Amino acid sequence: MIRIAAVGDLHYGTRPNPGFQESYAALIQEADVLLFAGDLTRTGRLEEIASFLEDIRYCRLPIFAVLGNHEYQSGQERRIADQMEDHGVRVLEGHSVEIQVRGFCLGIAGIKGFGGGFLGACGCEFGEPEMKLFASHARKQGKRLAESLEGLKGDFKVVLTHFSPIEGTLQGEKRELFPFLGSYHLAEPLDFFGVDLAIHGHAHRGQEQGVTSGGVPVRNVAYPVIRAPYRVYSLEPKARPMIKKNSWARTPESITS
Repeated sequence: MIRIAAVGDLHYGTRPNPGFQESYAALIQEADVLLFAGDLTRTGRLEEIASFLEDIRYCRLPIFAVLGNHEYQSGQERRIADQMEDHGVRVLEGHSVEIQVRGFCLGIAGIKGFGGGFLGACGCEFGEPEMKLFASHARKQGKRLAESLEGLKGDFKVVLTHFSPIEGTLQGEKRELFPFLGSYHLAEPLDFFGVDLAIHGHAHRGQEQGVTSGGVPVRNVAYPVIRAPYRVYSLEPKARPMIKKNSWARTPESITS
């Protein structure tokens, strides 16, 4: 079993959050890996990410993160990512890693993602250049995620994004906002490559639990949804089926929180 702690949308200002430093310092007793699903800052300023890094400075877990749209607000997203890397946080943007955890190989693929909408209500690369650019970027984000998963091996595969891959975890948000909260392009690689768990943020008024059409559990860990410094999910191995070489037999019930 692997225990994954995750949270997103902490939206740090210029001061640390009371009690969070202690929570992350003690997290080693509850989890094996810590994932951050983007929007760690309010307006993408370096002093804001410094507040976040102060709160996790005593955490002794492997930490991985993706950036959110808020990290892009001030045009300092690259410097933010560099600062996070300098403090031991691996920032994933179309990349994947493999680490050993409790005798298992855990593969993690991460990308910010983008909007675009979902089947039956999505943008397409037609018409004005602005619409083509919007829809094209959504498609390319899905393609980059697929490329990061293509060579990923391991006993478990986890995908970390900021935007949602499914509509299910967006329930509670206004439907008019769905095209700006996620994209079905992010869900297709999850099913194709047999991912064990997908984690995202961004949807403050959504719900925590959902599942792709192929049965991959999806969790929305936006802080306004889980209302805690993190939520822990446990991954347990299932027997590998013979018919699909890239996936494990799993059901949403194999993920607990």
